[in-house]
Amino acid sequence: MFEKLETYLEEIGHFLSGRAEREEILSEIRSHILEKAAEGTAGGGDAAVDEAIAAFGPARKVAERYLDDRPIIAPAYKRYLFRYTSMLFAVHAALTVMAVVFKKDFFIFPFLFLPKLGVVDALMYLPAAFLADLGLVALVLYFVTQSGKDVKLPWPKIGVDLDEVKPPKKAFWGRVGTAVGAVVMLAVTDIALYIFTRYHTIFLYLTHGSNPKPLLTPEAGRYLSLIVIASLAVSTMALLVKLFTRSRWVDIVSNVISLGLIGLILRQPFDNLFAITVPEKLLPVVKANIKVVLLIIALIVTYELVRDIVRVSRSKLARSVAQY
Repeated sequence: MFEKLETYLEEIGHFLSGRAEREEILSEIRSHILEKAAEGTAGGGDAAVDEAIAAFGPARKVAERYLDDRPIIAPAYKRYLFRYTSMLFAVHAALTVMAVVFKKDFFIFPFLFLPKLGVVDALMYLPAAFLADLGLVALVLYFVTQSGKDVKLPWPKIGVDLDEVKPPKKAFWGRVGTAVGAVVMLAVTDIALYIFTRYHTIFLYLTHGSNPKPLLTPEAGRYLSLIVIASLAVSTMALLVKLFTRSRWVDIVSNVISLGLIGLILRQPFDNLFAITVPEKLLPVVKANIKVVLLIIALIVTYELVRDIVRVSRSKLARSVAQY
């Protein structure tokens, strides 16, 4: 009957979920608009309906008013989000390490499947795995919330609870330690830059009575040296920024960049890497040790990255729950 009203209701419906709930809300809005139009000065015609629609407001705002009391995840279940995500990601990370080390597929029905991965593949996979685990847990908690049932979920004690999460203290001695660390890292970065400027590489070895000689081939030496220097610079900048703020976002950004730099190192072919002669029997052992060390470093950085993301999210969640 009123084409503009139906178009308006259809637009509101785009912002609502659940067919039965959506139809109920739209029917209520339609009734309110028609009642207001009938009470208007235009006598309930198209002009009155248009006036009532304008008074009701934008479609998205109207939908939000009706959804205020219908959270996607109930506040009682919000603290489970990152606890369960952390547990699931821990299994994911362990399987990823085994897939790299043992070069085998791993499958846990019906949630996880990991094909055998290379080191670079694993580094690229872990952040995506964390987001997938977070989405899966959020989806389960959404369905639990929408069921309307009083479901008691298990709460394993594996770390601090939500109300135990506190922002880092801005202690004087903590800032002194950060300042000392920043000075040391700045000095190390400067030394690395000086060596690179003079020798075009920072990977050198000394022999008796001679100048330092490059350990790696010229191309690999320059490439890897620049990555290491960039990594040192990132750590230095993070420490300098932390003199002014204790935000964990500094560590998150620093660790993301560090993971990317480690990935660039691992993309470097290890064949014909050394400028010196390495015995054939020893070469596979050296390559394996380099990859293992880099993988361990990457796992430590990934752990710290996930830990800081969870802490930031918990802190925000704690504030939102307190406001709620």
